[in-house]
Amino acid sequence: MNKKETYKIGILAFGSLIDNPGEEIKEIEIERINCKTPFKIEFARISSSRNKGPTLIPIQDNSKGKKTNAQIIIIDHKTNMNEAKSILWRRECHITDKSKKFKDLTKPTSKNVMIEVLENFCNVEKVLYTYFLPQDEYNDLTPIKLADFAIESILSKAGKEKKDGIRYLLLAKKHGIRTQYSDDYEKQILLKTDTNSLEEAIEKLDKQFVTYQNK
Repeated sequence: MNKKETYKIGILAFGSLIDNPGEEIKEIEIERINCKTPFKIEFARISSSRNKGPTLIPIQDNSKGKKTNAQIIIIDHKTNMNEAKSILWRRECHITDKSKKFKDLTKPTSKNVMIEVLENFCNVEKVLYTYFLPQDEYNDLTPIKLADFAIESILSKAGKEKKDGIRYLLLAKKHGIRTQYSDDYEKQILLKTDTNSLEEAIEKLDKQFVTYQNK
């Protein structure tokens, strides 16, 4: 990248967006920039689409989380801000109908995907990212509880589809994403599964799931 070049719009990726941005984003992606998140992130959301697999989100509580590795997905200049927001929103909500558009909500809940904009970040005029309101029912997550949720998710439909919490953690680790909880979270998974690596834990739990399904 030319350091003097400024791009117009980008999407901040610090989780599954890095490896799986979705077809719509792939179609408009022109470049990637490695960066650090300007805010702390943590495994602090329990995702229903991953059968309770923990996912990374921005953290407002300064006592938790950590700034970590991320990427900015630069999108082509033909895509305007409203279109970019809708494309990102549809990806996060698993919506394939392109007629559905993102709308700012006056009274959002923890189930709603919201979009914020960073101004002039890493030579990009506007960088979009998703965030969520806190889930009150999961406000006391610890590495032990995260491990329990991750194991539950891999032993479910999410595991069969390879969208579970343990695989999510493994991909984050491969991209050098480390949070305040991530190392202890991983250790708890290995302890609870009596394995020596996340890859071994995935293999073991996948076999356990298949055995259970075939009974």
